[in-house]
Amino acid sequence: MKKSKLLFETTFDFDLLGLVAPLKDYKLAWLINTTLGIRLKKTEDYHLEFLNQPDLIISQFMLKKEHGFIQLLKNKSYPVGGRSRYLIPELLSMDYFLLCQDFTDEVDLNTYIDALSNVSGIHSIVKIDTIKLKSKENLLTY
Repeated sequence: MKKSKLLFETTFDFDLLGLVAPLKDYKLAWLINTTLGIRLKKTEDYHLEFLNQPDLIISQFMLKKEHGFIQLLKNKSYPVGGRSRYLIPELLSMDYFLLCQDFTDEVDLNTYIDALSNVSGIHSIVKIDTIKLKSKENLLTY
């Protein structure tokens, strides 16, 4: 019997910002909403299951747009089995990630970076190249 292989390539068609902000998730979402004039809303926690490791349960806030979304994800998961894990373990210094997918070019990432860098409570903002991340598949939440 002839075997067939299914080959696929995942596309990461979003921009990613890493935020160092030692704040509660709802406080950071409120600061982002106030600063950028958007309406991120708390959605169901992102649940990621692994075969030989504890699950990841990540807090998330989302703004769905007509042609994309803006999503705030916490890097550190809720403790499962007494241990917390990280969404992107190679970036332990990042507290949150802001994913921006916009096919209309309505979202200007540089404007977001400039505005959020002036917010007290956000210590730093870094634009992250998703191609270089080992665990980039963890960011596919949609």
